[in-house]
Amino acid sequence: MRLPRTLPRSLAGQLFAMQALLVAAVVAGCAFFAYASGRSQAEETAARQVRAAALAMAGSPSVREAIRTPDPSGVLQPYAEQVREDTGIAFVTIMDPRGVRWTHPDPSQIGRRFIGHTERALLGETFEETYTGTLGPSIRVVTPVRDGGRIVGLVSAGITVERVSTQVREQLGALGTAAGGALALGALGTYVINARLRRHTHGMNARELSRMHTYHEATLHAVREGLIMLDGRRRVALINDAGRELLGLAPGSVGRRIDELALPKPLTGALLASEPRVDEVHLTADRVIVVNTSPVVGGERRGTVVTLRDHTELQALSGELDSERGFTQALRSQAHEAANRLHTVVSLIELGRVDEAVEFATAELELAQVLTDRVVDAVAEPVLAALLLGKAAQANERGVEMVLAEDSLIDDGALPRSLAPRDLVTILGNLIDNAVDATSETATGTAGAPLPAQRAATRALVTVTARTEAGELLLRVADTGAGIGPDDADEVFRRGWTTHGTGRGLGLALVRQAVHRNGGTVTLGRAPDGGAEFTVRLPLAGRTAEVVAP
Repeated sequence: MRLPRTLPRSLAGQLFAMQALLVAAVVAGCAFFAYASGRSQAEETAARQVRAAALAMAGSPSVREAIRTPDPSGVLQPYAEQVREDTGIAFVTIMDPRGVRWTHPDPSQIGRRFIGHTERALLGETFEETYTGTLGPSIRVVTPVRDGGRIVGLVSAGITVERVSTQVREQLGALGTAAGGALALGALGTYVINARLRRHTHGMNARELSRMHTYHEATLHAVREGLIMLDGRRRVALINDAGRELLGLAPGSVGRRIDELALPKPLTGALLASEPRVDEVHLTADRVIVVNTSPVVGGERRGTVVTLRDHTELQALSGELDSERGFTQALRSQAHEAANRLHTVVSLIELGRVDEAVEFATAELELAQVLTDRVVDAVAEPVLAALLLGKAAQANERGVEMVLAEDSLIDDGALPRSLAPRDLVTILGNLIDNAVDATSETATGTAGAPLPAQRAATRALVTVTARTEAGELLLRVADTGAGIGPDDADEVFRRGWTTHGTGRGLGLALVRQAVHRNGGTVTLGRAPDGGAEFTVRLPLAGRTAEVVAP
């Protein structure tokens, strides 16, 4: 059989019950202490009162004179009753040394023996005791009456225990009222506090909160997306492992302001923004991340929840897909051109001009083979060789000639395995694409219309250098385009910088990122023909990354 619950389910309810019991226990303890202390003080006060009365009467000359008379009781009884009424004590008994009473509140007890101890008083001592006499239990003091050097009588003054208890009970009523008020006030304060706690804990009990915390921790460490929680002061309140890895943060970043973490300025601005951000692409030193922010609002701004997704690999794959698409288009165009040339050869043969057909075909083969032989002979790295041939075909389709510099040379096996082929494609492919864009625009104009004759006569040329020297891989791309002005030299590697309109401007940022990832440097200069010249140096061993502009 299952036992019924004795405590509320919610944590706030349990705390309320425990706090109410605690307040009640404290109030009850204080009340008991006050009662015990009040009773002790009442008994002590009563003892001092009866002692003072007994000593005063024992030292009174009129008492000694009355004892010398033949009928002490006739004089002492009215005097003792007057003192008793004036002091409010229960009884005043004056007796001879044998203990025979001369006075008593009940006249019928006069002449009878005193009920209590007198031995110590007969020895000259004043003492206090609690004893049960004719009036019930009482707190009494017994003291001797001296006449000269001898004891001629005894005085006993007392107050009943019942009267002391009555006084304490009267005080206890006021104490109980105060204790009840304190208990009610404490219960009200406890209720208010726990009502607020109940709102914050959503009525969950301790076990549910513990289980939620466990799930919370497990979820934070399990998800691959980055998660950051910022408080109202833009400090990092929480960050999971994926978020710390995506942003390249040290373990001690919790508690620091987001603008103190040395993140890229555009990313810092997105994290500090008061409005939500949806699927914004930002670059760090090594990654492309998608940022979403959502303010936490509850009457006032409480903070911001930030989610981060890693799109580095997706962006690289997208770049490779664009390259493959370009290769496909180039092959389609080359196939179309090859068909045209083949038809020309066949037509010449049909016309009986065999020599001219052989001469035309030989010239076309030599022209197509020159760049292929030059690339294959100079660049033994297959990924770079294939990239250069494909980009040359793309450039040719756009009316741009791409050549490989005479001093280019990369032997087979010269590049280490740590240098990822994908990074080489990202670096050299984006640099060549930008150079072809700049050169083709210079030749035809940004709107596609031919430029004046003096500019159109300029040779549209992109020169690529690829070689290893002094433990480094040197990649250089120069063009005959319009070049990059000094004002833009510091901005070309920033995401979003472009001369081609909205939606572009990620290529050079990816180049910088890949160079940084491989510990290299990328510099921007002016080509001999006036265009832009990008030079990348990648160490065949690790080295600190840099980005340099003139």
